[in-house]
Amino acid sequence: MKKFVFILSIVAASSFLNKANAQCDTIANICAKHIISTFISDGQQYRALLLNSEETAEFHSTFFGETTYRIAACSGTSDGNLVFNIYDQERNLLFTNRKQKNAPYWDFKVKSTLETIIEAQLDANRNPGSGCAVILIGFKQK
Repeated sequence: MKKFVFILSIVAASSFLNKANAQCDTIANICAKHIISTFISDGQQYRALLLNSEETAEFHSTFFGETTYRIAACSGTSDGNLVFNIYDQERNLLFTNRKQKNAPYWDFKVKSTLETIIEAQLDANRNPGSGCAVILIGFKQK
C-alpha cells in the first residue's frame, strides 16, 4: 500500500509540473509580443513558478555597455500582473515597473557593462493566485 501511495504521489507531482510548464510556455509566448522586431532576444526565458504574491523570483543578467535593451515581464494572459525590479550588484534599485503601473516592458541603454539582479513578484491586487513569472530580454543590434 505504501508503494502505491508513493507512486500515486509521483504521478500527481509530475502532472502538476507538466501543467506548470505548459502554463509558462503559454505566458512566454504572450510575453514575446513585447520583444518587437527592432530587438533581438537574448535566447533566454527566465521563468519561476510563484505560488503567491509574497514570493519573489530572482534572476541574474549582465547588460553590456552602449547597448539598448528591452525587458519584458509577464504573468497570466494580460499585461500588468507582474512587478519587476532591477538592481545593481550592491542592490541599488535601478528601475521598478511598479511606478509605471506595472508596465509589461522597459527600454533602457547602459553606458558600461553592468551585472544586475532582476526580481519579479505577482501583484496581489491584479493576480492574487499563483502563476508563472516570465522575464524576456532583447537587445538592439548595433
